[in-house]
Amino acid sequence: MAQPGTGSAAPEAFDPDAFQVVPARTFEDLRVGEVFRAPSRTLTDAHAAAFQTVSADNHPVHYDAEYARRHGHPAPVVHGLQVLAFTAPGATLFPHFIGEVFIAFLELSCTFLKEVHSGDTLYPALTVTALEPRDENGVVVTAATIHNQRGELVLSGQHKYLLRRSG
Repeated sequence: MAQPGTGSAAPEAFDPDAFQVVPARTFEDLRVGEVFRAPSRTLTDAHAAAFQTVSADNHPVHYDAEYARRHGHPAPVVHGLQVLAFTAPGATLFPHFIGEVFIAFLELSCTFLKEVHSGDTLYPALTVTALEPRDENGVVVTAATIHNQRGELVLSGQHKYLLRRSG
């Protein structure tokens, strides 16, 4: 084997279209029970402030500690939609697996089970719960979950994606 930079071997042509993070899979390759995790993330006041700015949700329960306490919360509450955003498929490797067969994100639902506060660490995951073939396409149903650092389930929901089938 030639040493890098010695010029003894011709370099292979680089094809950006063939550059993949993980091997591509099809609808038929997916299995019920597969889990696609996102990296854990500790939320900070900066995250909450950025989301408040982007969402324009300026309710004081999200940034005023005294208001939050007066209304029964131990600290300002992280926006629910911000917590939900951590279940985005792109936060996991899932889109890298199905990138070429992905058609659409069809729907989502969720239930907020526990409050999330600055300093909490979230552990999001998508688990395939159903694979529904439909003609030349298929629907992938996933359970979307987020646990906190105490092992508490803070969000439970469902996503549905439309994928092209291979056969």
